[in-house]
Order: sequence, then C-alpha cells, then structure tokens
Amino acid sequence: MLTLKNIRFSAQENGEKVILDNISYEFSTGKNYVLTGANGCGKSTLAKIIMGIYPCASGQILFNGRDISGLNVTERANLGIGFAFQQPVRFKGITARMLLEQASKKKLTTAAACDYLSAVGLCARDYLDRELNSTLSGGELKRIELACVLARESPLNIFDEPEAGIDIWSFNSLVDIFARLKDKNRTNIIISHQEKLFKSADEMLLIQSGKIVLTGTPSEVMPRLQNFGKCDRLRGENGQD
Repeated sequence: MLTLKNIRFSAQENGEKVILDNISYEFSTGKNYVLTGANGCGKSTLAKIIMGIYPCASGQILFNGRDISGLNVTERANLGIGFAFQQPVRFKGITARMLLEQASKKKLTTAAACDYLSAVGLCARDYLDRELNSTLSGGELKRIELACVLARESPLNIFDEPEAGIDIWSFNSLVDIFARLKDKNRTNIIISHQEKLFKSADEMLLIQSGKIVLTGTPSEVMPRLQNFGKCDRLRGENGQD
C-alpha cells in the first residue's frame, strides 16, 4: 500500500533543524494505524509529506508500488490519498450536500447523501443543506469531514488529530466512527494523543525527535510509552494534558 523510504525533512530556524530523520516504514492495506508522540516530534509533518503538502528533503514514497515522491497534492489525491485536517475548513456558501458530492465526484441522491451523514452520527436531513460556516461546531464539522472521507472512498486516508476541538460526546462517537472506517481495502493513518483512539488501531508508531522509536500493537506499545520522556503524558478526552 504505502512505503516510506528514508524520509527526511528539515526547517531553517537559527540554522537547520531536522524535523524528520530518515523515516522508513511500510503501511499495509486493511489496517488502522495510529501515529503518536510529543508535540513537535514530526507527526503532522510526516502526514503532510505523505499527502504532498510539504516536500521531503530526501527519500522516496511509494503508493501501490508507484513512486509518488515528485507528485503534488492534487495528483496524490487523484490517485486515492485522502487527508482530514486538524482544523476543518469552513466554506461560506458551500453546503454539506455540495461537499459530499465534490468528495464523491458524482451527483448523490438525497438517500445516499443522508447515508454518509448518518454513518458519522449526524441527523442527516438537518445537515444536508447547512452551510459549512461559523454556525457549525467543531464536532459537527469534524463529522461532516469524516462523511466526506467515506464518500470519497479513498484507499488511503490520513487524519491529523481528529479529536482536536471537539467535545467529549463527539469524541466518544469519533472512536466508533474509526472502528467503522476500517475496511479490508482501506488503510487509515490517524495522528492522535488519545488513548481511546490508540485502542482502535491495529498498529501504533511512536515518533520521537523525528524518528520512529517504537512500533507494535496497542497492547505492546501502550505499556511502554512511559519510558519515552514526554510521551508518557496522554491527553484527556477533552483534549487537555
């Protein structure tokens, strides 16, 4: 599905600062993965490099055997890579129905559009014609964004801290949504600090100082987090440390 080979990324902050240091990993089809680690360790940077939002300084990215290292974000999206931002974008004048149709790249019946919204716990007919503006809460926007991921049916989806900005009730639903998103033909990569989301993963990756320092199943990785400095503090369900 997705293979990373020696991915390196650096930023210029009073000299060169290495953000990602030769990261290599292979993600398989049909699994949920969680990437975790302290703030600033490189999780979101790695996600944006996979999506093509950031260029990598060196290394190679293979998607279904094809080298996509030189492709831009639009080209990668067209190949079947989806990305859900930490803070979903609000669109004045764009309704949930319009966004779902844009994601699916086809005209949707009302029933089909409602099915996508219902799958993420929204009362579908109340949201179909709602604009994606300031009248929607962070949790509502997150759910609509997840519905668009379902509508797009991408084989690879990346979620950058999906729990950010949502209340505890929406978070509890979020855990169920990721369980439903798992599919034998789909790979999901979730960046998170949340212990409940860890448990929804097939495999966890702990990133520290730009390197993958620990991998395994949640039952293997979670007991060892306390041995990795700042990573011993998991965020509470309300998003607070």
